[in-house]
Amino acid sequence: MTPPRFRSARRIPAALVALLVLGVAGLFLYDLAAVRADRPAMAWRRELAHRLEVHTPADLGVQLAGGVLVLAGVVLLLLAFTPGIRRILMMRSPDQDADQDADGDAGRDGDQDAAGAARPPLRAGIGRKDAAQVLRDRAMEVPGVRSARVRMGRSRVRVRATSHFRELDEVRADLDAVIAVGIEELGLVHPPRPRLRVRRRAD
Repeated sequence: MTPPRFRSARRIPAALVALLVLGVAGLFLYDLAAVRADRPAMAWRRELAHRLEVHTPADLGVQLAGGVLVLAGVVLLLLAFTPGIRRILMMRSPDQDADQDADGDAGRDGDQDAAGAARPPLRAGIGRKDAAQVLRDRAMEVPGVRSARVRMGRSRVRVRATSHFRELDEVRADLDAVIAVGIEELGLVHPPRPRLRVRRRAD
């Protein structure tokens, strides 16, 4: 079973939205209480009521404003349902590695199986920059590589290396093998595809 991705807490946006809703609700509540107490309503609410009487949904301005609000609501809903932490790459849990090595040992006790099933799935992740640094260190171990730059994405990793000796095809082949092993050792749930570029160092 693949553990769920890390999700952003979004505390600051949630706090700002809560404060905005609280302020608007408090303002409306105060105005309604003032009207109930036989006091005149606020000028902005009278102006709003007047504009609502004058402008109908058939007006172009009203339709444009409604379209903008609908679009903003859709964007906010999409942002709310997305995990939000794209800089963290999910790693395989020890349970997944054990399942891949052996689909199950028949000799385990039933109590151990029940205890393992009751445990919540262990989640682990590694930052993109950290994963890129690991692969860069592996790339620098290849003979002939003088410098290397690694950009880590969710589905692809780009490696640019500069060679100062050896044939480029040989360096590229060794670098391809080393990067493939490095990606496997990272233990990512969705291993990215490597894309290599090796060039000769310009003197």
